[in-house]
Amino acid sequence: MTDAPRPLGRIGRSVPPIGLGCWQFGGDWGRVGDDDALAALHAAVEAGVRLLDTADVYGDGRSERLVARLRRDLGSDADALFVATKVGRRADPHVPEAYTPSALRAWVERSRENLGMDALDLVQLHCPPPEVLDDDAVFAALDDLQAQGVIRAYGVSVETVAEATRAMQRPDVASLQVIVNAFRQKPVDEVLPTAAERKVGILARVPLASGLLSGRYTVDTEFAPDDHRNFNRHGEAFDVGETFAGVPFEVGVRAAREFAALAPDGVSPAQLALRWLLDRDAVTVAIPGARNPEQARSNAAVMDLAPLDATTTAAISDLYDRHVREHVHDRW
Repeated sequence: MTDAPRPLGRIGRSVPPIGLGCWQFGGDWGRVGDDDALAALHAAVEAGVRLLDTADVYGDGRSERLVARLRRDLGSDADALFVATKVGRRADPHVPEAYTPSALRAWVERSRENLGMDALDLVQLHCPPPEVLDDDAVFAALDDLQAQGVIRAYGVSVETVAEATRAMQRPDVASLQVIVNAFRQKPVDEVLPTAAERKVGILARVPLASGLLSGRYTVDTEFAPDDHRNFNRHGEAFDVGETFAGVPFEVGVRAAREFAALAPDGVSPAQLALRWLLDRDAVTVAIPGARNPEQARSNAAVMDLAPLDATTTAAISDLYDRHVREHVHDRW
């Protein structure tokens, strides 16, 4: 069985529920060379992925430019792709006052150039300061860009449930990108129902808790110096919730070992984590990263897996309550 494409909010497009996050092609995950990145991109598309999520700050535009190379390689078939990018984190300092109409236009124009697209499918505010969500001028500027055909739709990427709730109050926000996974379950109850009611598309990011849910790590696992799983464990560079979904590493390793034991025969722990997400109808698309073709194909294969049985789903909820909830639930 193959999961059918899901409507992406009110945009008028539907996408398969496994996409590809492209942060790793820009940096902060150790080095991924151009050839490896393009191989992973092509493998994902060949396996049925259609939504690619990137950002203007991933490698200072490198990730967007690699997506542009993929689009050129695909020729007319590139029209089937849906490219989501994000803007705002180029602001230095990253403060509410930086989100001016002229800055928004400049960021969007730079992404159009990087991606080689006349109109961007989806532009998301990239975890903006919370005050930006209350700034009518910001959303008026996005409305103008949409009316001019520069962007086709816009959304918001957020850190917290409270920010998600505020973003969804904006009538023309078409999508919401939020961290939700088996180790970050608060949005399931407090974001997804409202998104479904208001027809806001959900892009589930950090779906594998920065790889924790793959079950590959031990407490002695070492990461490269330029990998955020090394340098951002305590929020030194950006919100700590972006690294291991905010779960302390040692706690996450122990919980992931128990999680892996719940995987049915023939299903990897990472696939179990992605299937858990896809079983939530309000999740439009999960956007795991992939550094190589094997990971891209394995992620996409989740669309052919049957939904989890009630016993497994209940066991994942119990594991979360026993090991993880106290560390993340009330913080984000």
